[in-house]
Amino acid sequence: MRKPIIAGNWKMNKTQTETVELLNRIVENYTDVEVDAVVCVPFTSLSKASELLDNTMIHLGAQNMFYEENGAFTGEVSPNMLKDLGVEYVILGHSERREIFGEEDDLINKKVKTAINHKITPILCVGETLDERESGVYLDKVKTQILNGFAGIDSGDVSKVVVAYEPIWAIGTGKTATSEDANNMCKYIREVIAELYEAKIADNVRIQYGGSVKPENISELMSMSDIDGALVGGASLDSESYLALLNY
Repeated sequence: MRKPIIAGNWKMNKTQTETVELLNRIVENYTDVEVDAVVCVPFTSLSKASELLDNTMIHLGAQNMFYEENGAFTGEVSPNMLKDLGVEYVILGHSERREIFGEEDDLINKKVKTAINHKITPILCVGETLDERESGVYLDKVKTQILNGFAGIDSGDVSKVVVAYEPIWAIGTGKTATSEDANNMCKYIREVIAELYEAKIADNVRIQYGGSVKPENISELMSMSDIDGALVGGASLDSESYLALLNY
């Protein structure tokens, strides 16, 4: 049985002061839920967030990570730095990293393997643009991202990866893939992983949907057979909204 996972991606929002205010409200009003609750805060807020989330049931996540442990990589953050702050999850290959900062599949694959090696759960993001969806190549696009993302990963480590399907055209636009469309893609991703390994292994991989997820549509999305959670942007920046998602 795959445990649902709801992860908030704060993106480049919230100063450290604002982080304290938001997390205090979340922690004060949090009630025990049957999901893994994650908040992925900016690097500048990780230290304070780690203190506030200590001894709670809410997991701390980062939004990116480099694949080397240390060295001359100005501006990057290493897995050791994240582990030292109590980070348990890290978002890798988000479409904004791919589209804006030019991150390619081979780089993202290195990061995924590094996260696994340092016992940080990678949230591997995949998804297509609107042009790719409308031109009919979206399955090939996502399959390639999955094949490259899992390249060289041992079968015993596959279930340590969380996959997040985020159609780029639905991120922050207010547009949402229908629950059936989202589920069909998540099911397809599971089939690709099964081809790479085997069905039993693929059945243990948690696959999230992301793209304008909010309290109003979370229940329907989570009722689908192959959607195991959500990677949430804007709706995770408000305590009431985020807690409503956890209690879908």
